[in-house]
This record gives sequence, structure tokens and C-alpha cells, in this order.
Amino acid sequence: MEAAIHTITAQFKSFAGDDGSSSTLSKKEFKSLVISQLPNLVKNASEPGAIERLMGSEDTDNDGELTFAEFWTLIGKLASEEAGFTQ
Repeated sequence: MEAAIHTITAQFKSFAGDDGSSSTLSKKEFKSLVISQLPNLVKNASEPGAIERLMGSEDTDNDGELTFAEFWTLIGKLASEEAGFTQ
């Protein structure tokens, strides 16, 4: 599990900061991360509005960027769905 956590944090850091803050993901950074790193879990990422809806559902402070905590919530939801833990 430690390797998985390291990978998730490293990927977040590698995508964050291209458009401003290195501790948050902008919409462009988030889209790039989702398309390249989560293509099988977020299959509709290229559909118009899909990234905006997904990001909006996790952007709890509505600042247009995802903090790591907001991103981590999404990862938890995706992992739960993948494992069949959600109803």
C-alpha cells in the first residue's frame, strides 16, 4: 500500500503546478491527469463537460482547483467503485 500512496502523491505533484500553484490541480492539469492516469476508471473524460462535472463534484471550496485532499476524495470514490464497495 505504501507504494500505491507514493505513486498517487507523485502523480499529483507531477501534474500540479503547470498552470499556477504547485499544490493544486487546475482544470487543465486535472484533465491531463485523468486522461493519462485514469483512462479505465474515468472512461468518459473526453466527452464535453465530463471533466467539469467530475471536478465540480470534488471541488468543495469552489475555487476552480483541486487540492490534494479534494483529489484524494475522488481517488477514494474511484477505488470504492472499482472494488464494488459502493451501492
